[in-house]
Amino acid sequence: MKIYKNFEDYFSDFETEIVEKLEQIRTEIKNKIPKVEECIKYAMPTFTFKNKNLIHFAVYKNHIGIYPGSEAIVVFEKELENYKTSKGAIQIPLSSELPLELINKIANYRKSKILQSTKPLQISGSI
Repeated sequence: MKIYKNFEDYFSDFETEIVEKLEQIRTEIKNKIPKVEECIKYAMPTFTFKNKNLIHFAVYKNHIGIYPGSEAIVVFEKELENYKTSKGAIQIPLSSELPLELINKIANYRKSKILQSTKPLQISGSI
């Protein structure tokens, strides 16, 4: 398996039309969630928020895989009914338009879950 250093390194393996789709995903998430960080995890582009995985994505022969985790797949089940999904993955055919609004909603959902899990503990009472 090839080791990628960053998004550009990953994107360089693909044709222009595919890179354009990857850049659309990248731009959508970065514009809507400004404090995300880019990295490569599991050999795929990954956005993290507060040092936690927000969403991964990767290119395959016939689709782009979006990996927001299993809970997001359940929460957005109705909106994802036109896409093949599995426990934690969404397959968007390369031949179709990217559902950028839906990807944004899913990324924002993941952000809210990360914020909920990283809230500082509230200590009540006096010492």
